[in-house]
Amino acid sequence: MNRHRREFAKKLCGAALALGLLAGCAGRSLAPPPEEPPPSGDYLIGPGDSVNIIVWRNPEVSLSVSVRPDGKISTPLVEDLQASGKTSTELARDIEKALAKFIQQPVVTVIVTGFVGPYSEQIRVIGEAAKPQALAYRLGMSLMDVLIAVGGVTEFAAGNKASIIRVRDGKQYKLPVRLNDLLKNGDISANVNMRPGDVLLIPESFF
Repeated sequence: MNRHRREFAKKLCGAALALGLLAGCAGRSLAPPPEEPPPSGDYLIGPGDSVNIIVWRNPEVSLSVSVRPDGKISTPLVEDLQASGKTSTELARDIEKALAKFIQQPVVTVIVTGFVGPYSEQIRVIGEAAKPQALAYRLGMSLMDVLIAVGGVTEFAAGNKASIIRVRDGKQYKLPVRLNDLLKNGDISANVNMRPGDVLLIPESFF
């Protein structure tokens, strides 16, 4: 009888331990982020970008301006027009609407230079990168492209313990990446696609 009681007690302890582990995992996303289509190829204007505004047959109101930190631009006839988060075509149409009060049927072309992009779409590299910084996202950008832009990693980096922090649908996911395998061993399988808003975290190696 005592042996049966001990076996029953062991089963209870095992069940309690399993429940405790499940409770500890609750609320944490252990699965990879859901599959998503590639980002659109349409570039979105951001603070710090320069835009050339060309108004056909009206050179006096054609000029180059920088997008202010608040995401807006000002021209001689148009003040405080939102530019950040729009494509060049969308901004051109908005300028045409604003200029229509002063010019009959204005035709506007917007050309973006000095690409920075909206803050929400920038790739941020923090930790043991040679040059930690925020980068403008470009269509098709890969992990290798990001590492080239920041000059690789420092000698203190734990490259194979790095991760990409990605937020999708309000949930935060942590994707492990192998920087040492990619940079030192040339393992192309360690190269992954980046997404707008990704954060590459490169931790320090503790000896």
